[in-house]
Amino acid sequence: MQSMQNLVQVEECLAFVRSKLGRNAGPYPVGLILGTGLGDVTGDLEWQLPFAELPHFPVSSAESHAGFLAATTLSGVPVLVQSGRCHLFEGFSPAEICMGVRVMHGLGVQILVVTNAAGALNPAFEAGRLMLICDQVNLTGVSPLTGINRETWGLRFPDMSEVFDVRLRALAQTTAISLGIALERGVYVGVHGPELETPAETRLYRALGCDAIGMSSVLEIISAKHLGMRILGLSCLTNKNLPDCMAPVTIEDILASSRRAAGDLERLLLAMLPAMVA
Repeated sequence: MQSMQNLVQVEECLAFVRSKLGRNAGPYPVGLILGTGLGDVTGDLEWQLPFAELPHFPVSSAESHAGFLAATTLSGVPVLVQSGRCHLFEGFSPAEICMGVRVMHGLGVQILVVTNAAGALNPAFEAGRLMLICDQVNLTGVSPLTGINRETWGLRFPDMSEVFDVRLRALAQTTAISLGIALERGVYVGVHGPELETPAETRLYRALGCDAIGMSSVLEIISAKHLGMRILGLSCLTNKNLPDCMAPVTIEDILASSRRAAGDLERLLLAMLPAMVA
C-alpha cells in the first residue's frame, strides 16, 4: 500500500536543512505559505533555500510561485516562509504537496498561516478583497493521509470539526476592523484543476455552501491538522464567478488581483503576529 505520509523523505530533508543552517534552523513558531502572486509578503530574509536544493522537495512549474523556503522576522516574530507551492494539476502527489508543511513542523512551526488566490463564488464578495477561511471542502478526490499512518505525526482519524483555529480567526477579524481592511468570511473549496470551473460547476459549489474556490491549500491544511498545528487560512479573491454571466479569466488577471490584495494581507499579518504568539 502506497503511503502519502512520507516520513523518511521529510526526515532526510530536515537533516539537510539543519546541516545547512546550524543554529539558524529554528525553532520558528509561525509558518507562512504564500500562494499565487503573494510572494512579496516576506520582509527581509535571513536565509533562503531554493526548493530545487532540498532533498525530495517538489519544484513547482508555475511561474507565479517563487519556490523557496526561507526565514524572516516580521513584527519581531521569527517566521518560516514557504514561498510558492506545488499542485495536483502539475502531477505531484499529495505527499509531495504537503512536504513543506511537514518540514516546517519539524523546524518548530506550531501556527501555520495558509494563503492562496481564489475565485469568489459568493456573489456578495468582490475581487481584490481578502477572505478569512472559516471552513473547507476537499473536492480534490485525494488525501495526504492515505496509506499507513505515521503515529509520530498524528492520529489515524484526525478530528476535523474545527479545522481553523477559533482564536486566530477572531484575532484576524478584530485586527482587520482596526486597520479598516474589508475581510470577508467563508468556506473555501479545493478542486484538482487546472481547468477553471464551468457555470454549472459554479452553481454546484455555491449550492454546497462554498464561498471561494481554488486549486490548492486543502491538502496542506489536512496535513497541518494531522500534525496538531493551529491553522489560519486567508484567501485573496482574484475574480468573481457569476454563473449567469461568466467572464473569461486569464492568469494575468488573477495575478493582478492577487497583488492588489497582497498589500492588505501584509498589513493584516504584520499587525496580527505579535498577538498570535503571545
